[in-house]
Amino acid sequence: MLDETLVPARQQLSIKVVTLLLVSLLLGLAAVGTTLYLSWQLEGGAAAINAAGSLRMQTYRLGYTLQLSRERPSAELSTQIAAERRQFTETLTLLDRGDPARPLYLPGDPAVRARFKAIEQRYQQLLALPPSELKGDSAAMRLQMDHFVAQINALVLDIEQYNARRTMLMRGSQMLLIVLAIVGTVAQIYLMFLLVFRPLYRLSGGISRMAERDYSVRLPVETDDEFGELTRGFNRMADRVADAHGSLEARVLDKTAALNVRNRELALRNEIGARLNAGLSAEAMCRDFLDQLMAWFGADGGSVRIVDPHSNAAHMVVYAGISDTLAAAEHCLQPGDCLCGASLKDGVAIIHDFRKLPSAATPYSCEREGFVQVSAFPVRARTRSTGQFNLHFREARDISQSERELLAALGEQLGIALENLRLAAREREIAVYEERNLLAQGLHDSIAQGLSFLNLQVQMLNDSLKRGATAEALDIVPLLKAGVQESYDDVRELLNNFRSRLAEGDLVSNMRATVERFRRQTGIAVDFEAVGSGTPLPAEDQLQLLFVLQEALSNVRKHANATAVDIRFANERDVTLTIRDDGRGFDPAEVAARAEGHVGLKIMQERASRLAAQLRVESDRGAVVTLLIPAEARRLDERTQERTGRHDDQGIAG
Repeated sequence: MLDETLVPARQQLSIKVVTLLLVSLLLGLAAVGTTLYLSWQLEGGAAAINAAGSLRMQTYRLGYTLQLSRERPSAELSTQIAAERRQFTETLTLLDRGDPARPLYLPGDPAVRARFKAIEQRYQQLLALPPSELKGDSAAMRLQMDHFVAQINALVLDIEQYNARRTMLMRGSQMLLIVLAIVGTVAQIYLMFLLVFRPLYRLSGGISRMAERDYSVRLPVETDDEFGELTRGFNRMADRVADAHGSLEARVLDKTAALNVRNRELALRNEIGARLNAGLSAEAMCRDFLDQLMAWFGADGGSVRIVDPHSNAAHMVVYAGISDTLAAAEHCLQPGDCLCGASLKDGVAIIHDFRKLPSAATPYSCEREGFVQVSAFPVRARTRSTGQFNLHFREARDISQSERELLAALGEQLGIALENLRLAAREREIAVYEERNLLAQGLHDSIAQGLSFLNLQVQMLNDSLKRGATAEALDIVPLLKAGVQESYDDVRELLNNFRSRLAEGDLVSNMRATVERFRRQTGIAVDFEAVGSGTPLPAEDQLQLLFVLQEALSNVRKHANATAVDIRFANERDVTLTIRDDGRGFDPAEVAARAEGHVGLKIMQERASRLAAQLRVESDRGAVVTLLIPAEARRLDERTQERTGRHDDQGIAG
């Protein structure tokens, strides 16, 4: 179809409208100019009539003065005659030359100009002569004056007739101007209707029919101007709208189907994501993941492999739809082995249709199982490959680009979930190691030293019995009894400490229980005070703080020989725990010298480090242990995420 936009417009609407307006303007200007010119001529003729009329009075006055001078000559009359003649001459000159400023001018009509010339000549013959040269008596002079005035009257009459003709022309021009205004207005209205309004009405009607879903409307192209182009554009638009409306339903169905697929994909991703975060084991997680993928894609078989980071081999964790023989044969897959091994090596997804692959000397294992298509997708945790999952089909299935992206995203979800399991296991391992280290230190500081003392006393007892020193043996027996009792107390204290378990926000009550147990076991008076209503510490921090209290009280029991202990716990902007006893105190130099060997102090320092706290041990009329957790260290969210083994500490303590 020829594009009608390429057809040039032969006559533009703008040219028509501008031409019409210019013609109307020129005609109006011509009529107005003619009227102005005629009115100017009439105004000049009227002034000429007045000037010519004044000649009659000047004629009689000059004739009367001449007659008097002839009868009674005098200097005054001569001066007056000269002035009157000068005024008469000036009037004639004004009529002859005209005055555009007034305006005043004598009409250029030949009859008027001839009569004016006759008046000038008669003036020279009659009034321009000296009084002594005037002919005739007063009556004859008066008669000549009357004839001269009659000539002036004839000039005035000629000017008036000329002005009358100009007045008729001006009225005709005004009538023509009125006619032009009426005709021009009517013509402009008609042409505007013909050129603008009718095409607009036609376009408006077409748009209204289009709005009422009449997509068959087409408008006739009657002109080649702008409205013709608009009409052609409207027809093209109507063609496209009709085509679009015809295919709209199909496009809506396609979009709806695409949205449904996208929604199903999102539902699958959300469901798999929820299952991956349900706290399942790695095998159960992979089993659930594989079952959902096989059901969604209609796969006949599948498997999930996890990469061993030490050997880079992929071990099959779960499988479905494939024989045990095939699973056993491909239980451990090395990078580069078979088709799936190539995908594992390169870390990219592959989809193979066995019917399209070159014939191999030995069929692939999957091909022998009756599968015609196998696909492998990597399992990734961020940028690290952690495994691979496979889907097997007995009938070829086209996996679209969006489905490949979905499978890649699901592989990343599974990889992150498996990586989280590995990191959680690693965290538990580290937590158990750290707590066992603390337990070992506690056992060494209490039971191991007690058993060493008992071992030494038993050797001394054996030696005394061999020598028959009964008195020495009897002295050793109370020491053995006291050592066994102390070791027994240490074991009970450790067991009580290890069983310590905190309820949420129950730190103060647990501290009171620990203090009360210490009071019962030792008989030492204890004053406990808890103040402040600050933000509760996380459960792990509460447990570590309780362990510090227990270790400090254990040191009091073993080393202080105290009779009273004062404990103050303040949970304010800063958290402060102070344990003060009235015992024998200690030598700071000696403690500093054997800091590494003082296991109890080292344990308290390590627990304070876990709390990001400051620990001070001072000797002032006894011993003072102060634990300070600054406000800036109480960043619950960050410290809880960074610290490992929170739940494991509680589990071991329980």
